[in-house]
Amino acid sequence: MPTIVVDVMPKAELLDPQGKAVAGALSRLGVEGFSGVRIGKRFELAVEGAVDEALLATVRQVAADVLSNSVIEDVVGVEVVE
Repeated sequence: MPTIVVDVMPKAELLDPQGKAVAGALSRLGVEGFSGVRIGKRFELAVEGAVDEALLATVRQVAADVLSNSVIEDVVGVEVVE
């Protein structure tokens, strides 16, 4: 059964308070080498049947309309995982 994975991230120009908190925690733990952390959302949609371009177009529309808030988030990925 294929799965469609949708990744949503905060817009690049917006502050990501969760990411900032994680970056601070990494620094306090002595973990170095990261210039920043951004935290997003991942959705996994199980598909019954085959995945075609029409279904992917539907998923992209659902991602834009339902899974993300277009004011503060971008849909950064839609991929099929077998």
